[in-house]
Amino acid sequence: MWMLPGQNQSWVSEFILLGFSSDATSNKILFIAFLLLYLISVLANGLIATLICLDSHLHTPMYFFLCILSLLDMGYVTTTMPQMLVHLLTHSHTISFAGCWLQMYVFGALGLTECVFFVVMAYDRYVAICYPLHYTVILSWGLCMQLVAGTWACGFLFSLIHTFFTMSLPYCGPNTINHYFCEGPSVRSLACMDTQLIELVDQVLSVFMVVTPLSLILASYIRITLAILKIKSTRSRCKAFSTCSSHLTVVTFFYAPAAYIYMRPDSSYNPEQDKKVSLFYNVFTALLNPVVYSLRNKDIKGALLKVTGHGRAIL
Repeated sequence: MWMLPGQNQSWVSEFILLGFSSDATSNKILFIAFLLLYLISVLANGLIATLICLDSHLHTPMYFFLCILSLLDMGYVTTTMPQMLVHLLTHSHTISFAGCWLQMYVFGALGLTECVFFVVMAYDRYVAICYPLHYTVILSWGLCMQLVAGTWACGFLFSLIHTFFTMSLPYCGPNTINHYFCEGPSVRSLACMDTQLIELVDQVLSVFMVVTPLSLILASYIRITLAILKIKSTRSRCKAFSTCSSHLTVVTFFYAPAAYIYMRPDSSYNPEQDKKVSLFYNVFTALLNPVVYSLRNKDIKGALLKVTGHGRAIL
């Protein structure tokens, strides 16, 4: 079984994050690249959330959910990137045990919330396409708030379980994590005991938070596809497919790497490869969401032109 702090065990008080490179020149190049990615991601998602809040025409369930997704992505990428940027420029790559615990929990909470939230967004598209005349009646603001609150509650609860089991393991050295942040499997590989029970817990959590949401999304899109094929207008059919393809693209790029990291045994752990995979679903997905979902959306573009037009008028 796992052990709790306070028992006769030598515990590490901090971890060392290796990051991507030990070469100073490479780290400076990586710093510039990741800083640009981080700023673009935060600014793009922040812009979308701001536009949706400012433009009353965007106060619909679909854009409300897009706003929540943008806020999730901003928090998700901010959990890991600022610390990684600091480590790229400093010699000290340490993180306290409590800091590692907190980072793992918040990162997991926001990631798991997003996993479940994609189901809500799939349901939104299902109602919009299959029941267009009853869209605002079915997806009332009360239901929207309940769905959002439910996804956040699930994410933070399941992340607490995952983090508690992982960080309750005995860590008696070495304390060097071959990663750029405290991700569960990479930290767990340093435990001073067999981790099969914790792996089993993660597998069960993955079924609830990855397999089940994916199954619900797939079921929704089967119904959506059947409904779209019944639309006689080619233009309307293409528009519906375009909207759905945006969602499926982001879902694929998010779920595939996340499932690879969390749904395989620790025996197949590959630090160098896992860092790249984690970077993809942590950073690039947050950057992809604004492009795929919103910045090519004519309503978002209209809201942006309206805001910039007001700005010019004031100047």
